[in-house]
Amino acid sequence: MYGIRLNTRILFISALFFVFISSCKKEPTPSNTPAITFVSISPSTAVEYVNAITITFSYDDQDGDLGQNDPNVSNLFITDSRNSVTYNYRISQLAPDNANIHIKGNLNAVIKNTAITNGTTSQSVSYSLYVKDRAGNVSNTITTSAITVTQ
Repeated sequence: MYGIRLNTRILFISALFFVFISSCKKEPTPSNTPAITFVSISPSTAVEYVNAITITFSYDDQDGDLGQNDPNVSNLFITDSRNSVTYNYRISQLAPDNANIHIKGNLNAVIKNTAITNGTTSQSVSYSLYVKDRAGNVSNTITTSAITVTQ
């Protein structure tokens, strides 16, 4: 009888110990760095100097400071895989100053003109891009799938 009571106490004390230890875990701190994910690029074939290229990507920003109202600030950077030229764009402010709210959604970046850079009649191209928030935090870099540019 005493053995059963002792085992029950040990089991009860062990359970309390594990509950105490598991309740001491810290919740992960939300990241202030924006994260982006590639969604799509279109069209799959673009005629040089005629078709605009649209890159769609998703964003996730825990503190809501992605985007900028100042037209002189660049915060979206797109690099052409063929020549490593980086084009600067501006994402408009997505949440009010000091809102400190979690924002996420999709954005479209439009490259208005592109050309063939190697003298052939068609060429494959992909783009890499990243964003920077108002605090200067730089997101991960994503790469689009390849499209074809033709004459």
